[in-house]
Amino acid sequence: MEYGCIGEKLTHSFSKEIHNLLFSYEYNLLELPRDAVGEFLKKRDFKAINVTIPYKETVIPHLDFVSDTAKKIGAVNTIVNKDGKLYGYNTDYLGMKALLDYEGIDLCGKKVLILGSGGTCKTAYTLSCDLGASEVLRVSRKETGDLISYETAINKHSDAEVIINTTPCGMYPNIDTTAISLEPFENLCAVVDAVYNPLRSRIVREAVKRGIKATGGLYMLVAQAAIAAEKFVNENVPTEKIEKIYKQILFSKENVVLTGMPSCGKSTLGKMVAEMLSMDFVDTDTLIAEKAGKSIPEIFESEGEKAFRDLESAVIKEVSTLQHTVIATGGGAVLREENVEYLRQNGKIVFIDRPLKYLITTSDRPLSRNMDLLKKRYDERYSIYKETADIRFVPIKDKECNAKKIIKEWKNEIFGN
Repeated sequence: MEYGCIGEKLTHSFSKEIHNLLFSYEYNLLELPRDAVGEFLKKRDFKAINVTIPYKETVIPHLDFVSDTAKKIGAVNTIVNKDGKLYGYNTDYLGMKALLDYEGIDLCGKKVLILGSGGTCKTAYTLSCDLGASEVLRVSRKETGDLISYETAINKHSDAEVIINTTPCGMYPNIDTTAISLEPFENLCAVVDAVYNPLRSRIVREAVKRGIKATGGLYMLVAQAAIAAEKFVNENVPTEKIEKIYKQILFSKENVVLTGMPSCGKSTLGKMVAEMLSMDFVDTDTLIAEKAGKSIPEIFESEGEKAFRDLESAVIKEVSTLQHTVIATGGGAVLREENVEYLRQNGKIVFIDRPLKYLITTSDRPLSRNMDLLKKRYDERYSIYKETADIRFVPIKDKECNAKKIIKEWKNEIFGN
């Protein structure tokens, strides 16, 4: 391996894709158990590598040179082999700073809680101090040395204004985990999560729901990779290229999620959008029927609505971890808040707001098989569709025009322009 990344588990990593967009060298991912890290570094059979969880501190004793910044932090995430000598750097520092600048998050004069105890936590601590935070506390499961416990953070430091998560909580595949609840922290103005897969972790979604500025770690990942790549090949990467690659990666991961009443056109338009964007397409109702081995009317008849909704939630949880996919949901998918939260982690929700008079009834839809039932469902759900949507889209007769407009509004939503 000439260039690449070492870590314990790398199935979640986007680093290979990012480095392939930065320069033309071949970049590989290498999972190593802890006891193999020293031997790997001893062989020095690489030109340059990145280091990720949990080895950012482990590698330091094996290096010939450690930069002042990395020494100050106590963590290395970039190693360059120069004529057989290993030079260690920390590019997470400038990567996290780039993220804060990009999102307009100012730590100066703020009380900051940093969740975690590893290398990224140390990076966030040093950066927060350097940026003029009024108080910076590191939070871990055990209260030892200069680390406080989560219980202490909640009981004595609920006045914190910024929380930075550097733990792997919420990272794929453990998407349901979160290090701490935000409920006690009434003064929060920002939440930063180093987790980038999913795009919006549970703690980020909780913050957004509370009206708090929040961001995941994707921009940080791209920025630190660019800074590392500069050391790999001794060539500058302009900010414009970093932002361009960030948007390319974001586009390649974000889902289009379609919600709305039965017969509003979710499946038809979803397939068209998927084809235009070269995305995969899934229909949750189809997946539910496949999983159950019976049709949706048969599920309702034999097991009832609750059993159907439970199966629907299980399917939505599964498909929500997909990326670069168009997801057409069933008419009642938004009735459970947990479904909406799962769909938000990697997607933007588009409500296809087709007026009631243009909706049709069919016998294979148990809850809307006649017009009276359809109207009842419409009245029950309409406000929920609007409240849970990132984009409200009113279709016209021209299907191709509708698909193109959905794409345009979806792109505007994810890129903010």
